[in-house]
Amino acid sequence: MSVEIRAASALQLLHDISLSMVRETRPDGLADLSMRQLSILLVVYLEPPPHTVRGLAAKLRVTKPVVTRALDSMGKAGLLSRRRDDADRRNVIVQRTVKGALYVEQAGDMVREKVRHLPAESLPV
Repeated sequence: MSVEIRAASALQLLHDISLSMVRETRPDGLADLSMRQLSILLVVYLEPPPHTVRGLAAKLRVTKPVVTRALDSMGKAGLLSRRRDDADRRNVIVQRTVKGALYVEQAGDMVREKVRHLPAESLPV
């Protein structure tokens, strides 16, 4: 099912979701992911594995060091983990974690809740 909303409403939705993610009080400090970190996290959790640093960098059109810095932060938070590819030691495989899966699930719930409360005038006629 596809829902189309007006551009202004889509931006308002992004604004509301961003604010909710930043404002949510979490003891683990996971609320403050950058857009880059959130993008990487969503690629890893929503697209089929395997995921490599090289592949993520190509997908996001950034350098490998940019991805590595983002993964360092998310790895410390337990959202993702990394390991060397046994078949090709030059590759670093990015893996999902239980903590990361829970974070993505909670983010999805937050988005669903915000969409459910969109005003009728933001939807197409």
